[in-house]
Amino acid sequence: MLVATLVSAHGQALLTDGLLAQLSAAVPGAADRARLDGEIAADLFADVTDARKLEADIRDALDGAAIDVIVQPVAARRKALFLADMDSTMIGQECIDELAAYVGLKDKVSGITERAMRGEVAFEPALRERVALLKGISTSVVDEIIRERITLTPGGTALVRTMRANGGYTALVSGGFTVFTGPLGATIGFDEDRSNRLLAAGGVLTGEVAEPILGKQAKLDALIELRARLGLAPAATLAIGDGANDLAMLGEAGLGVAFRAKPAVAAAADARLDHADLTALLYAQGYRGDEIIRA
Repeated sequence: MLVATLVSAHGQALLTDGLLAQLSAAVPGAADRARLDGEIAADLFADVTDARKLEADIRDALDGAAIDVIVQPVAARRKALFLADMDSTMIGQECIDELAAYVGLKDKVSGITERAMRGEVAFEPALRERVALLKGISTSVVDEIIRERITLTPGGTALVRTMRANGGYTALVSGGFTVFTGPLGATIGFDEDRSNRLLAAGGVLTGEVAEPILGKQAKLDALIELRARLGLAPAATLAIGDGANDLAMLGEAGLGVAFRAKPAVAAAADARLDHADLTALLYAQGYRGDEIIRA
């Protein structure tokens, strides 16, 4: 039995009784449906085995409606380990681009960032190239950037805190920098954070990053290490990210989710979120709206 979790676009309630009935009638194998949070989120159960086909059938029936679809086996939907990328996933920005703005190089650095996230250039050399352009920036600007320029992705705090309250372990695993993942990870509520360390001398960035660089392989290794430490089956793990350096981690997770992702990442992931906020990952695990910790 598969379950397709349907989640409305952030701030909308699109799953009317009529639409759910229409989907149940149109989707081959549809067996039952259940509401998770009013007209915001619902489950559609289907007695079929092909998850990709079920997702495609539902998307066809939705006919472009701003509703995300996450399909998975019913038995393994509740997760005990969550790993997340930070930049453009748990937050709305790329921190390295915001640092570059202080020396008038945001456009140049963001262009390199975009190519790296699309997988057009290798992550590690691209990071070194971008960090070199940050040489001479005072480390004191980090607090100002977090305060003035960084926004948390809606639903992220609720996702992390609800999972932790239900015994889950959460890790922020970023190709970004510890000066950001430390305070932002704590604000969101993660158990731990892992990222790269910018080198500085006398309170000024040297234009170098500590080796080895945390990239695609390190994210995958983190998932495998934490899974083993916690004694979990692969199916009990959940990961989310938006870039090419997240692909290995997403592929290893029981449920790997692409968030507002580059095309190659969206195509490779188990599921994608194009419209909903991050509480969609709670609905996908079967949490009801009244079980979500929103404060």
